[in-house]
Amino acid sequence: MQDARPLTLITGASRGIGAATARLLATRGHDLALNYARDATSAQTLVAELQAAHPGQRFLALQADVANEAQVLAMFARIDAELGRLKGLVNNAGIVVPAQRLEQMEMARWQRLFAVNVFGTLLCCREAARRMSTRQGGAGGAIVNLSSRAAQLGSPGIYADYAASKGAVDSLTVSLGRELIAEGIRVNGVRPGIIDTEIHADSKTTDLLPAATAGIPIQRLGRAEEIAEAIAWLLSDAASYTVAATLDVAGGR
Repeated sequence: MQDARPLTLITGASRGIGAATARLLATRGHDLALNYARDATSAQTLVAELQAAHPGQRFLALQADVANEAQVLAMFARIDAELGRLKGLVNNAGIVVPAQRLEQMEMARWQRLFAVNVFGTLLCCREAARRMSTRQGGAGGAIVNLSSRAAQLGSPGIYADYAASKGAVDSLTVSLGRELIAEGIRVNGVRPGIIDTEIHADSKTTDLLPAATAGIPIQRLGRAEEIAEAIAWLLSDAASYTVAATLDVAGGR
């Protein structure tokens, strides 16, 4: 018999917002499929932590580059075979790139950025919808797409291309939210502001944080756990009338 606990896939779950979301959802009774691209050690350490804290629940680390269709298909096939029916999807996997002005950027940078942030989100939404849709025999579910305040504010001189990729995610959330709700799938998004995670080191923008923090009305960086709370709410029945919306969690920025 299918386990009564909701089963949720979190992409990019090995650190930062993804790991914080995994910890929170585990406390709320979710079984979890935890995707990672490269850092197997962190993903397996997180699985061990969650298993120790929540005996009886199921946690599975799954390697896949969300930009690679074959790997995404294989990941969803493993979820089907080893965990069962998917109820939730958190599209958290995303990349940033070193700060650059437009004239310094190359096509390869754009192709990789959009492959992960946009095509990866599309791929995972498609596969989740195929399983959740009541029209296709599913039981419904909820999808949360991670965007960024940069989608609306831009990121001039730093990573305009990243901001553009997240603008595409915002548009996708509206489209799929309205397309899939009649099939029992709620699609929403979260737009984090400047969050205290490893992403700033990835983009080599750590030195910009003091000035950026001064421009945030709340006068501090956000915490990954604060974003996780918004994600968990959107996945829950408490958000049952929230459809095709993207929630800003950005300290007033």
